[in-house]
Amino acid sequence: MIASRETIFALSSGAGRAGVAVIRLSGPLSGQTLCALLGRDALPKPRHAVYAPIRDPLSGERLDDAVAIYFAGPASFTGEDVVELHVHGGRAVIEGVLDCLSRQSGLRIAEPGEYTRRAFENGKMDLTSAEGIADLIDAETAAQRRQAVRQMAGELGTLYEGWRARLMKALAHIEADIDFPDEDLPDGIVPVVHGDLRSVNDEVKRHLADNRRGERLREGFQIVILGAPNAGKSSLLNRLARRDAAIVSEIAGTTRDMIEVHLDLGGFPVTMVDTAGLRESVDVIESEGVRRATERAENADLRLVVVDRADWPHIDPEAARLIDDKTIILINKVDDSAKDALPAVWQGVSVEGAGLELPVLAISAMTGQGVETLLQLLETRVKEGLDFAGPVPLTRLRHRRALESASDHLDRGLQTEIAELAAEDVRLAVREIGKITGRVDVEDLLDIIFGDFCIGK
Repeated sequence: MIASRETIFALSSGAGRAGVAVIRLSGPLSGQTLCALLGRDALPKPRHAVYAPIRDPLSGERLDDAVAIYFAGPASFTGEDVVELHVHGGRAVIEGVLDCLSRQSGLRIAEPGEYTRRAFENGKMDLTSAEGIADLIDAETAAQRRQAVRQMAGELGTLYEGWRARLMKALAHIEADIDFPDEDLPDGIVPVVHGDLRSVNDEVKRHLADNRRGERLREGFQIVILGAPNAGKSSLLNRLARRDAAIVSEIAGTTRDMIEVHLDLGGFPVTMVDTAGLRESVDVIESEGVRRATERAENADLRLVVVDRADWPHIDPEAARLIDDKTIILINKVDDSAKDALPAVWQGVSVEGAGLELPVLAISAMTGQGVETLLQLLETRVKEGLDFAGPVPLTRLRHRRALESASDHLDRGLQTEIAELAAEDVRLAVREIGKITGRVDVEDLLDIIFGDFCIGK
């Protein structure tokens, strides 16, 4: 455990008026401070809740009646002595307790993320678990919560540490073969090591080939609404959001910038983006809006191309250019036609010029006709794009870059016949994976070398 010179404190529950607020202390003076607040000489039994008045040690003023829990290190979240004060959640109570703590010698307010950082530094978790905690706090949907819980519980760290351990063992064998050629080492080390390296590399590559599901789940599935001006894009956004998120007008070019709405579809996070009508314009601001709309659409997970009923089957050329297999065609304003009623759903209609078989839905953004069917289709698409039943996927770009680099090193190491070069590439791959979990320690290699082989018998 890393010794901390300072004891920190902070409000750990949400800010604002509540029934109960939790104030947490961590560090060597936590127990002493609790005794002072309770007016006792002895600490409560660890992990046992005590209900008692807490008083300002300097003035003797009664601050509140609280539930206090003492966690003796290292059996605590941070690995240090930790105290939790469960006080009434009124602003005056919270401010009074925090002010009292701030006046105690040796205590200071915690910096953002400092509790979790101390937990990592004291070996209570790796970096992926720490990131899982952050994701869990930020989770807005059930799917995000499930992914964050799995990562916080160590599934991702266990996977990466398993690869790292296997690579370190292979590296130890290579190093032993290089450094102790005259020793009685097992025959056929190199072929076995290559097999181990190839196996790990194949697993890393499969892990990377996840269509970025974990990252997209964290950030939200991106759906962009496209179409010509006045096709009804903003009305559709408002209908899906169930509020007036965008200005609706018959004047072309009303929407000049992107408008985002965050939705929860079947427990998955979705960002719905309304864009400027795709057309050429001499208006500088509108032209910039069109450029941004095109750029956002090109990177979207799904595109909704809205077409006015009066224009069907013609699709605006600018929107048609962006149509691919990640597109749904929406024929809007079906309520405007008194005859030749359109069916609610078309499946497998060939869109002229696209060379694709795409779903085409008839809707009315104004009345809501067909919108439920659209939502069901969107929920299916989002679930297909984000649901991941296998091992927990990587969730951050830094994980992806480190693993890509590790795989590149393994590819190179497997191609060389020079043991020293192969060892260096494996060593670099180990370091890249260690960067993800925060555990990079070359001393571990020595333990494996002398544990696996009888060197100097």
